[in-house]
This record gives sequence, structure tokens and C-alpha cells, in this order.
Amino acid sequence: MAEAKHYDLIVIGSGPGGYVGAIRAAQLGLRTACIERDKLGGVCLNWGCIPTKALLHNAQLYREAVTHGEQWGIEFERVKLNWSKVIGRSRDITSTLNNGVAYLFKKNKVDHHQGHATVLSGKTAHSPCQVAVHEPAGDYYSGAGTGEPKMTLTADRVLIATGAAPKQLPFAPCNGTSIISSYEAMILPKQPKSMLIVGSGAIGMEFAYFYNALGTHVTVVEILDRILPIEDDDVCKLAERVFAKQGMTIHTGHTVKAIDAGPDGGHRVTIVDVNNEAQTQTIDCEVVLVAVGVQGRFDGLFDDSLGVAVVKDHIKVDYRDVAEPTYQTAVPGIYAIGDVIGPPWLAHLASEEAVTCVERIAGHRTLGVDYESIPGCTYCNPQIASIGMTERAVKEKGVDYQVGKFQLKSHGKAIAVGATDGLVKIITSKPYGEILGAHIIGEDASELIAELGLAKRLEATAEDIISTVHAHPTMAEGIHEAALAAEGRIIHA
Repeated sequence: MAEAKHYDLIVIGSGPGGYVGAIRAAQLGLRTACIERDKLGGVCLNWGCIPTKALLHNAQLYREAVTHGEQWGIEFERVKLNWSKVIGRSRDITSTLNNGVAYLFKKNKVDHHQGHATVLSGKTAHSPCQVAVHEPAGDYYSGAGTGEPKMTLTADRVLIATGAAPKQLPFAPCNGTSIISSYEAMILPKQPKSMLIVGSGAIGMEFAYFYNALGTHVTVVEILDRILPIEDDDVCKLAERVFAKQGMTIHTGHTVKAIDAGPDGGHRVTIVDVNNEAQTQTIDCEVVLVAVGVQGRFDGLFDDSLGVAVVKDHIKVDYRDVAEPTYQTAVPGIYAIGDVIGPPWLAHLASEEAVTCVERIAGHRTLGVDYESIPGCTYCNPQIASIGMTERAVKEKGVDYQVGKFQLKSHGKAIAVGATDGLVKIITSKPYGEILGAHIIGEDASELIAELGLAKRLEATAEDIISTVHAHPTMAEGIHEAALAAEGRIIHA
């Protein structure tokens, strides 16, 4: 066998964590390779963040044309939905993004190896890490390699950035057609007439919005007492009212007990009230979408002898335990970042962790990731975005606080564009007005949260936001009004 090619760093996975980490490492002068078993860009660029936003944009355009056209004086005699083009546009976008990552790798002299990686050994005093590259085997839900290695590489360090895969229901695994995950939900060949979605987190509610807006009858089942359960309670309550008004059927405080064969090739789903197990009901649907969370994707990645520590289906690293984490695993020379190490499962966080990790590997001092200031967004319509603590969390910590809220029904720009369902909520500390958390539901929430992220990162106060002049008319004025409300000085409500 030819001598193994040696690198300073091998990155396994080419999603927003992997490709960003590989590029930054190359910029720092490290000889870098990236191993990817599927298409460049990982789940985010191919099956997640970007193509889903294309689908959601189509859904918003369709819903506005059907629902609001006459109200706006733009009447359509017939709005026709071409399902194959809706799905096709989303898939076409991924090709552009794949090529973009390939170009960036070439520009930054990052070697790209196609295949399934298996880490054979970590770094010792006498030998580097070893990584075998096989032909991929299995389907979307499993990641094994097959046959003899087509090459073996060595490196001083290995960075795992393999992301996460959808969890499945143990009593009803995905079959790819009628019981599906987010993967199949993006490429169904035919629009279903009805869909039941298990789970109401960001993934569940984004697909609920997409299918509901295009005419599928959508039922959402959530085990907790509110949808979007990690969000602030005020946002959860308003979101449930808005989505019910849009036509969704929502069952909070319920869990799925069984999924059986139903009429016309669909399913009959039995759900039960978590507070009263005697209360059950059945719901017939054509498709069941399981959106109950994700788990780290590392099956077939490590040799059994390595002893990589795993906690709650994710690789354990030091990022929760030390002030300046290196993201090293229990095995010397092996690092991990992004979704594979646990929540929050966010593409932008994976990128920041990757940069921090490789900069520290290269000996640079870096500020690192502020885990108290990570924005989270849900891209349905209205959008939902948040940063920092919820009011629920503030109460649990016993912090003295005050709240400023501004309803968008009083907002000039929101009224003008027909987007009055929403609110901006800012939670500040007493007596200094430090921003503890911010929560937005409404038009462009995912864009607006950036101002509050910067404010929180710079330890700005409500008074700092108040004294910042916001252009009129803009949706950003809602932030100004919420900050005024936190100080008891609201003007437009």
C-alpha cells in the first residue's frame, strides 16, 4: 500500500461547521483535507437550512396571493400550484451551493476526498491520527462504509463535523413514503392532502407552515403544553393562535401512541392526552412527518477501540466544562464541533465553533463562542427569532427583571405590509437595564434579531437601544418601542 498522505488537519464533514473550519484552517497555513461522504455543504446546504427556505418562500408567495391578493387590490383569476417546480427550484439551489463550496476549497487549497471516513486511531507520542476512507454504504439514516479502504490518510489532528440525523419513533420507523423525516418532506413527489406532524420545534413548524400554506391539511401533535417549546411563553401562545387561524389543527399536551394502517394507503394515528391517558383519539392522514429532534451522526465513524465518549447520543467534548474550550474529545488529537456535540443544533453555531477550534489548534488567542448570545430562528410566517433567556428561565434563576413588549398591531410598517400578527419582547435586568433576552414573532424576525444580538454581545442596555435612532417606517422600530416599554416610556401603544 502506498504511504498515507499526511495533513496537519483532516476535517470530516463538509456542512457549515466542516467547510468553514477547513477553510479557516487553510487560511492559517495548515495543510488541510475535508472528507465528505455525500454532497459538499452537508445537510444544511443540501437538505436543511437553504433549500427549506426556498420552499418556505414559495409557500409565503402562494399564501399571500391566495389569501391577501384581493385585499391588496391585486386579483388573480386562478392561482395554480406546480408542485414539481416548487420542489425542483429548491433542489436546483443546492447545486449552486455545492459548486460554491467546491470553488472555495480549490481557492483555499483544501483537498476534498469523497467517501465515508473511519477514524482508526488518535494521536500518540509516536504516531499521528489515522483515517481510512471507504465507499459509502447505507441510506440517509445510516452512515457505514463498505469494502476495503480506498485510501488511508494521516493527520496531526482530526476535526469531526458530521452533524446530526433525525430521530425516529421506535414503534414506527420512517419508511420514506408515508412515515417520513425532514429529508423526505423536502422531496415528496406528490403533495399530500393531509399530514400529521409529530413535534412542534423549528423543523416541525417550518414544514407545518409550508404544507399548510400550499393547501395540505396539517395536524401538529406536541407532547408539551405549548408549540415551539424552547421559545418564550408569550411567543408560543401567539404563534399557536396565528397558526390555528391559518388553518392548522394543533394538539398540545398530546403524544402519539400508535401509527397503524389507515384508509387509502395512509395512516390512522392514535394520540393520547399526557395528563389523562384515558383520553385518546384517532386521526387519519396520508403522511406522518416525524420531527421529534435529532441525534449526533457518528455511526461507523470510529474504530471500536478508540473509546470516544458519548453523552445523550452526542460526542462529548470540553466545551461545557472549561472557560476556553478546545473542543477535543476524550481521544488525543480528535476534536468535534457542531450538531454532533449537542444542542443547540444551529448551523451558525457550528461555523463559529469550527473557527474557534481551528484557531486554537493553530495557537491563536480567540474570544471564542458566547453561548449566552446565540440567536435561534424559525422561518415560517410569521417568523420567530430569539436570543438569550426566556422570561421563564429568568424567573427560574431568580433574577430581578423587567419586560418591555410591543404588539405589531400598533406598528405602522406592519400595518402597511399586512403583517400585524406579532410582537417584540425585551427582558432586561434591574436596576441597570442589561438585556437578558429578546424574543420576536413577526415579519423579518430573523433579520431583526441581529440588532439585539449585537446589543447583548456589547452589554448594551435598553437605554442604549432607545437612544439609537431607528429609521421610519421600518420593522426595526418595533425593537425601539419594546425597549421604551421596558423603561415604562412606550409611545405607540
